[in-house]
Amino acid sequence: MKQWLAVIFSIFLVACSSPDINDYANTTPTLKLEEFFDGKLSAHGIVLDRNGALTRRFSVDLVGSWQGNQGKLDEWFVYDDGEKQTRTWYIESLGNGNYKGTANDVVGTAMGTAKGSALYWRYQLQIEYQGEPLEVTLDDWMFLINEKRLINRTDIIKFGFKVGEVILTIEKE
Repeated sequence: MKQWLAVIFSIFLVACSSPDINDYANTTPTLKLEEFFDGKLSAHGIVLDRNGALTRRFSVDLVGSWQGNQGKLDEWFVYDDGEKQTRTWYIESLGNGNYKGTANDVVGTAMGTAKGSALYWRYQLQIEYQGEPLEVTLDDWMFLINEKRLINRTDIIKFGFKVGEVILTIEKE
């Protein structure tokens, strides 16, 4: 009986473990934000609720520019219900695949690491929910598919629980 409990516990631990950025160290192509997010880009995405049901669709126009290790990324969102939103990221490459970023609705600083074809960062975002401001945690993964296409998957977390998810594709023009 103890052996079965040990096996079940081991399976539970593996099932609950999160991916680690180091798991992607040997993947290609290599994601460098200063190369991918340079110039005009466009994105299309969806927002899912905690049960995986589609709640919104959106499109984004993006323009990125870099001078040395300092980058700026302007984003213009248009949602399927007509809502429009803008965000400007200020990103700094810290070397060795490490980045930090700030934006108008990011609380504090986003810290991220890129390894191989992936980037992971986690940060606090101020959103509006039912007309009130709400701070959520974004668990944000980017995966470079090729030099012109990236897939972004983000879990939206509140009080330690996943309450939603954003999935989008970003393409260089």
